[in-house]
Amino acid sequence: MPKGKSVTSSRRRERREQKNAGGVMFNTGLGQHILKNPLIVNSIIDKAALRPTDVVLEVGPGTGNMTVKLLEKAKKVIACELDPRLVAELHKRVQGTPQASKLQVVVGDVLKTDLPFFDACVANLPYQISSPFVFKLLLHRPFFRCAILMFQREFALRLVAKPGDKLYCRLSINTQLLARVDHLMKVGKNNFRPPPKVESSVVRIEPRNPPPPINFQEWDGLVRITFVRKNKTLSAAFKSSAVQQLLEKNYRIHCSVHNIAVPEDFSIADKIQKILTDTGFSDKRARSMDIDDFIRCCVYKGHWRRAAHRGYLENLMHRTCTACNSIWCSRWRLLALAHCYMDSMQKASIFLRQIKKRILQT
Repeated sequence: MPKGKSVTSSRRRERREQKNAGGVMFNTGLGQHILKNPLIVNSIIDKAALRPTDVVLEVGPGTGNMTVKLLEKAKKVIACELDPRLVAELHKRVQGTPQASKLQVVVGDVLKTDLPFFDACVANLPYQISSPFVFKLLLHRPFFRCAILMFQREFALRLVAKPGDKLYCRLSINTQLLARVDHLMKVGKNNFRPPPKVESSVVRIEPRNPPPPINFQEWDGLVRITFVRKNKTLSAAFKSSAVQQLLEKNYRIHCSVHNIAVPEDFSIADKIQKILTDTGFSDKRARSMDIDDFIRCCVYKGHWRRAAHRGYLENLMHRTCTACNSIWCSRWRLLALAHCYMDSMQKASIFLRQIKKRILQT
């Protein structure tokens, strides 16, 4: 009974606080935990180092505790809010003030909305959209300068985790590939109304501009396989029958599309083992591999693919040279192979057909 009474009294206290705040009942299912401590609000805005010419994106403005401070610092604030009740409260709060013209409110789910141009993002995010929003932000173009975001403590520590840390995971390496991430400060749950069940942290994210020149789909596929069991060696991770079947299917499709012959005795397991042995990653474990290690794996994979393209082009160029028997064939052959190293198979094949046409005309 005493425990039930304490729970009931805490709920009554939360409702009383909400009524004192303007009669708005916050929906915690939507992540509505309003940051009420003005000192933390001011600290977050100071960390953003806003300029008078900046356009600022805020996600989940709530009742506007942070929004009114952002309006004083920036040229314009674009606030994304899902709850129409809080949108009305936000408009009511800035109505009749000089900053009202600088506020633009976007009503709807930020994950389903095309983000406008902005210089900085400052937000107390609903924690359930943390991961998808981070990657939506990092893939946004044109680049923004920085983002100061509030996350659940454990999620924030995963973002900044380094190789060898207990929390180091696929989220860590994917985020750090595309951005520089810094943990700024811890925020206790009593600084929110109503208080969440978890502690929070503020993180600064600066996108890398220009981004690393790698194929992110290939990168993500490699990282997914290795981090399924991050304590396993890469050799053991790639021995999974499901992984090998998937890789062999993808490789055969790739060869079929690009007219590359696959040997009858081809074994995807032997090919994988050869790549891991040649790169020296056979006995490495994902938990201790940094970004440079994974980039080396992706680069080697790219060289392997280009080698297959080169073998195909050499064979095709040999047939072309035999057919036309021209003294210029050796020069064109070098150009075609150089193009193969530099670009895609499709463009190299088009280039090769143009060479053949030109040679036959001469």
